Amino acid sequence: MFQLGKTIISEDIIEKDFVCNLSACKGACCIDGEAGAPLEVSETQKLEEIYPVIKSYLREEGIAAIEEQGTFVKTENGELETPLINGADCAYVIFDEKGIASCAIEEAYNQGDVDWKKPVSCHLYPIRVQEYTEFSAVNYHKWEICDDACTLGKELQVPVYKFVKDALIRKFGENWYLELEKVAENLKK
Repeated sequence: MFQLGKTIISEDIIEKDFVCNLSACKGACCIDGEAGAPLEVSETQKLEEIYPVIKSYLREEGIAAIEEQGTFVKTENGELETPLINGADCAYVIFDEKGIASCAIEEAYNQGDVDWKKPVSCHLYPIRVQEYTEFSAVNYHKWEICDDACTLGKELQVPVYKFVKDALIRKFGENWYLELEKVAENLKK
């Protein structure tokens, strides 16, 4: 672990390799698991704001889940998450003709219909950020459904922090990312 400003960072994000391999996993991170995507407070407001626009991108099941649960849910521990369809798929997940899962929010963003890509937790994956009072913990999340992404990342020699560069800049800023690159260079030496 090392510290950058008010973040404590796992060296795994520099040492481990990762490149999403959607043809292998089919977007399983959007449909597996026991919880929705973690959300920041500001993101809950954004979801409410853009829902009327992204609704046309959603599957019927997703619309039904959102209409029943809301654009976001609050867990028993007070955490904010995207709602799920029958306790499984994220309510915002859609599928292409090959059965690969993707995000309706991101699709609306790519089409120019909204100005928000998707929740930052999704954009950052496989990095997970845990917020504490005095600092943020930045960790690599290992999940077996991403084994093919690890293999592809190793083959292409792309460390996690480079794979999620845009998301890290979105979350922490460009100067923070430039400092992270310096740390990574020093660790490689």
